[in-house]
Amino acid sequence: MSTRSQLRFVQRADNDGAQDDDCVAQVYRHSDGYPASVLRDLAQLKSLLDATRAERGPSYTAAVFVFIDKLSTVGLYLDGQLERTIDATQPADLLEPANMEHLDQPLFLLGHGVENPADGIHGDEDYLYVVDIPTREAFDEPTEWTVKISEHAGFPRWGGLTGEAFERASWQFQGPLDDALTELAAESA
Repeated sequence: MSTRSQLRFVQRADNDGAQDDDCVAQVYRHSDGYPASVLRDLAQLKSLLDATRAERGPSYTAAVFVFIDKLSTVGLYLDGQLERTIDATQPADLLEPANMEHLDQPLFLLGHGVENPADGIHGDEDYLYVVDIPTREAFDEPTEWTVKISEHAGFPRWGGLTGEAFERASWQFQGPLDDALTELAAESA
């Protein structure tokens, strides 16, 4: 069963936090949206961006998050777990529809959506996340990300209030990403 989630990557404006001027990129994730999975993936993403000095704000960060997530499922089609028709040494084979004819809706083509934050959420999500990325210049030293993790279904779902889900959510965690990982590990141990 899928654990659906929405992630907002946010960079706060320098005008006393008035949300209208914040930079926001929102991603829908169809599967593995539970906190242990999302936090693990965010930590991996942060490590990659820190090591490469490639962090460029919410929209780039959201795009890399989706890319890494999709890249992780491409292996199912390359390493023999499914009928192999794609030559791993020829990545362009992924773009050849004839190589996909036997696949009904390949996972690496599905599972994510880039959302309009003004539209809120679909209503079938289990978790909401806000990843706050501090403003910095390219090639500055890495900064700490903070995250907010909603309670399971702790926000308006279905009906008219889904547009306000992030504003009305009850949050089970708010703080640094590293602390969320530590707290989550302690709870699951």
